[in-house]
Amino acid sequence: MEARSVDSLPEGPGWQFEPKWDGFRCLAFKAGGEVELRAKSGKPLGRYFPEMVTQIRESGPGSFVVDGELVIPSGATLSFDALQLRLHPAESRIRRLAADTPSRLILFDLLVTPDGTDLTGAPLNERRTALERFWSSLDHRILLRLSPYTRDREEAEGWLARAGGALDGVVAKRLDGPYEMGERAMLKVKRMRSADCVVGGFRYETKRKLVGSLLLGLHDAEGKLHHVGFTSGIADADKPALTERLEALIEAPGFTGNAPGGPSRWSSERSTDWQPLRPELVAEVRYDHVTGQRFRHGTRFLRWRPDKAPAQCTFDQMEQEARPGRLVADALGG
Repeated sequence: MEARSVDSLPEGPGWQFEPKWDGFRCLAFKAGGEVELRAKSGKPLGRYFPEMVTQIRESGPGSFVVDGELVIPSGATLSFDALQLRLHPAESRIRRLAADTPSRLILFDLLVTPDGTDLTGAPLNERRTALERFWSSLDHRILLRLSPYTRDREEAEGWLARAGGALDGVVAKRLDGPYEMGERAMLKVKRMRSADCVVGGFRYETKRKLVGSLLLGLHDAEGKLHHVGFTSGIADADKPALTERLEALIEAPGFTGNAPGGPSRWSSERSTDWQPLRPELVAEVRYDHVTGQRFRHGTRFLRWRPDKAPAQCTFDQMEQEARPGRLVADALGG
């Protein structure tokens, strides 16, 4: 059961709203002493979160299937960086991280009960009641948490206003809806922000010598320009003129701090070739999350900012991630 992005929370009765936690979606299966953790893609996660496999195995009931979000607490918020560090080939490193920064599994759905009842065809309000009964029956749940919910749209809007850091947004589910495996039956709303960035370089398209993406940068306190992400939503009609404009500015080094890298485990075909630019152009872009001082996803180009000096584009002007402390404390406090 997946979520479809929308611009605003739905109105009217019959909706349940839940925090969209900033973590890894995880289905947990237990059958006797066997435990399996799976990502929403179907890929196994148990190898990377051995402490959670142990937790599920020792949780009490002999068998069940739950849906939730794997997260790693960091102070009053959650650390997506810490989750990514787990995706490592060395088992010794994973086990050390599991001991140092243990994960939590925030539960928000029960698909199969301990007595073997399949609840996927039951409406959400019945599944939530069953989940709360299941939660109360657990005799060992130190790393498990129960996700809060509300059926009050105004309260959910308050969560959305504080989204960022720990929250990826808010999810809306129909109270009368079944659990539809693989279907985009939920709605999700993310809080978007904007930032003014220096265009420190660009990449050509793969098969045409036209601009394919703009490489974005922000200055640190020492004045170094660091690569923080990209934007690629450039209209085809604008590409010839923009390419000509950018080519006139080609000049090394482009970025004086962290520069664009090559392929990653998420984008193995990304070209390592990029063109450095004199830092003269400023673009305003829309983004959702920052991880490790970089935009986690591609950004959306909004407009050029000729009124903005490149030196003004600093990490300080990027909005600090909100920390919805009470909501996180309620969910992670047990």
